[in-house]
Amino acid sequence: MSTHAKRERLLLADLLEAAGPDAPTLCEGWRTRDLAAHVVVRERRPDAAAGAVVPALKDRMDRVTAEFAEKPYAELVQLIRSGPPKFSPFTIKQVDEGANVVEFYVHAEDVRRAQPEWSAREIDPVFADALWSRLEKMARLMGRKAPVGLVLRRPNGQTAVAHRGTPVVTASGEPGELMMYLYGRQDVAKVALDGEPEAIERLRETKQLGL
Repeated sequence: MSTHAKRERLLLADLLEAAGPDAPTLCEGWRTRDLAAHVVVRERRPDAAAGAVVPALKDRMDRVTAEFAEKPYAELVQLIRSGPPKFSPFTIKQVDEGANVVEFYVHAEDVRRAQPEWSAREIDPVFADALWSRLEKMARLMGRKAPVGLVLRRPNGQTAVAHRGTPVVTASGEPGELMMYLYGRQDVAKVALDGEPEAIERLRETKQLGL
């Protein structure tokens, strides 16, 4: 049976292929070519990808990513579709699921939702539960800089606290939409905000959600 990560990987590759190398994405300053290069470097060049968390290596990461972006676009897409190299830790199912489910889901939506007249995908209940499970684990990290208290609520009533504080705003939506919201894609996330009007406005104006 295919894992969630494998399915999202193939979906991302399909979306990138269909969009072409110069389509917009939700990642500021990135076209589809840049996003594809980022995904490939993250998976195949850990020496450079470490720049995402180690400031001293950021220049190296940017340089290597720019080099990969110069490769033929079809080659980049195929590298994503074919999966990690043989000795990569991402070949281990548990590592792949833990590290890539959210990464591929969000980036697939970065491609989909940047296109004109995009439409939301239907997410099956099992995958929705998987996304919610990850939301519960990462909510505090992703929402740590929120300017007000922030609670996430899915339709079945389950909640997760993304940021403690007052006043409190509750963001309600399906797990996939809450994931996009928490990753800083507020403008395209289908969530409803409930709370004091001033607190909601502060939250809408913030650029501080996400990593």
